[in-house]
Amino acid sequence: MKKAEAYWPLILFLAIIKFVIPFLLQHPQYELQRDEFLYYQQGQHLDLGYLENPPLLSYLGMISSWLGGSVSSIKLWPCLFGAATVVVTCLITAELGGKSFAQFLAGICVMTGAYMRVHFLFQPNMLEIFFWTLAVYFMIRYINDKQPRLVYWFFISLALGFWSKYSVVFAGTAIILALLLSRDRVIFSRREFYFAGLTGLLIIVPNVYWQYQHNWPLFHHMKELQETQLKYMNPLGFLTDQIMMLIATTFIWIAGLIWYFRNKQWKFLGIAYLLVIGLLIVGRGKSYYSLGIYPMLFAAGAIAWEKWTEKKFWIRYLHTAFIIGFTWMILPILLPIWKPEKLDAFYKKISMDHSWEDQKNHPLPQDFADMLGWKELTEKTEIFYTRLPDSTKANTFIFGRHYGHAGAFKFYGRDKQFREKAMTDVGSFLLWIPNNMMLKNILLISSQLPDKDDEVFQHFEKVTVIDSVTNKYSRQLGDKIIFFENIDSTGLRLAIDGLKEMKKVFNR
Repeated sequence: MKKAEAYWPLILFLAIIKFVIPFLLQHPQYELQRDEFLYYQQGQHLDLGYLENPPLLSYLGMISSWLGGSVSSIKLWPCLFGAATVVVTCLITAELGGKSFAQFLAGICVMTGAYMRVHFLFQPNMLEIFFWTLAVYFMIRYINDKQPRLVYWFFISLALGFWSKYSVVFAGTAIILALLLSRDRVIFSRREFYFAGLTGLLIIVPNVYWQYQHNWPLFHHMKELQETQLKYMNPLGFLTDQIMMLIATTFIWIAGLIWYFRNKQWKFLGIAYLLVIGLLIVGRGKSYYSLGIYPMLFAAGAIAWEKWTEKKFWIRYLHTAFIIGFTWMILPILLPIWKPEKLDAFYKKISMDHSWEDQKNHPLPQDFADMLGWKELTEKTEIFYTRLPDSTKANTFIFGRHYGHAGAFKFYGRDKQFREKAMTDVGSFLLWIPNNMMLKNILLISSQLPDKDDEVFQHFEKVTVIDSVTNKYSRQLGDKIIFFENIDSTGLRLAIDGLKEMKKVFNR
C-alpha cells in the first residue's frame, strides 16, 4: 500500500483528548504513587545515571521542580508523552497507507486499556513506549523513502529509549534481527546504517560509563527484581496478560499482526513483535514491558479493518462504540476515578481480587494503594519532629525503610529541615546520604520494630512508637513512626561503617 496523507485535525483532536483525560478522571483523594517520589527526587540530584533506571525521566522531574514542583507539573509528562504516542501511532498508520478511519482507530487504541494507567504515572514506561513507537516510525519511513537521515533518527530514538528504560534493548534487538530475516536486509549493506548505529552508541556512552563507574547497578537491580518480583512471572501468565492488558482492542492488534505477515514488505515487523515477546518471556520480564510494541500493531490492524469495512460503514461505528463503551465499563480498573471506598465496593460487586507483589489479595490494585497514606504519614511524622527541642532535632535523622517514605517526606513536608533530614538507604537515596552523619536519634518509619538482627537499632537508650498509618486502603497501612533516642558509640560506629559498606558495592 502507498502511504496516505496524515489527517492532522483528527490526530491533534485525539492527542488533546489523550492529554486531558488523566487530569479529568483521577480522583483528588489519590496522591503521588510510591515510585513517582523516587523519580522526582532523582531530578533534584542530577547525574548521568541512577541505581534503578536511566536518567531521562529524572531530567523531566528537574523541569517539573522548575515549574513549581506541583503534582500537576509532574503529571504533565506522562500525559504529554501519551499524547505524543497517539500522534506517532497515527503517523505510522498513514505511512503504511491507512486513511482517516484507520488513523482514528489506531489513535483510540492507544487511548484505552493499560495505556490509560501508564499515561498518568510519572514512570519510565511512558517514555519507553513513546521511543519504541518513534523508532518503528522512522524505520518504516526509511524503508519507504530511503533517506539516510531517517535511519539516523531510528537509532537516535533507540538511544533516547535507552536513556529512558534499558528494556529498549529488547525492541532494538528484535527489529534488527527481524530486518536480517527480511527482504530489506539490503539495509545492512548501506554505509549510513553503520554510521547511524555508531551515533546511537555514542549517545548512550555517558550512561554506560556511569554504570561502569558505579559497578553496574543495573545488574544489581535486575538481580533484586528477579528475587522479589520477576520470579513469579510465568510464560502462560505473560501471554494471558497480553490479551487482558488491551482487551478492548485485542481484535485490532491481532489483525495487525496478521496484516504484517501477509504483507511481504512489512513482514519483518510481525517477526519483530514475536521476537520481543519471546525475549521478554526468556528474560522473565513483566507483562507490561511489551506495551511499547503494540502501537505498530494497532496501526496495521486499523488499516486491515479500514479495508475490510470499506462498504460496511456501520461496522466502523460498531468498532468505535465497542472500544469506547468497553473502556468506559472498565474505567474503574484502569484509573482511580472514585474514592477508595467506592472502588472497593465496585470490585467486590464484580468479584475482582487484586494480587500484589506479596502474592496476596487486597481491596485495591497495588498502584492505587500506593497513592494513599503518604500525606497522613508525612503530617504525623512532621508534627512529632517539629515539636522536638531544637537541640534534639539537630541530632535526629528521619529514616524510611523505602524510598516512598523518604520521597513523600521531601515532597509533602513543609519544614525545610524536616525535608532535608528525610532519607533512606534504599535505591538511589543511598548515594545521597552523607558519609559521616553524626546522629544521636533516629525517627524510623517501618512496618514493624527492627528485629535483633538489625544490630544498629539495638544500641539506643530508648524506643517509643509514636503513631502509624491508619488508612486501611493504603499499602502503607500500619507503617509505624518509631523514635529511637540516644545511640551509643558502638551503634554509631556500626551505622557509619554499615553505610560505607553499602555504598562500596556501587563504587569501583
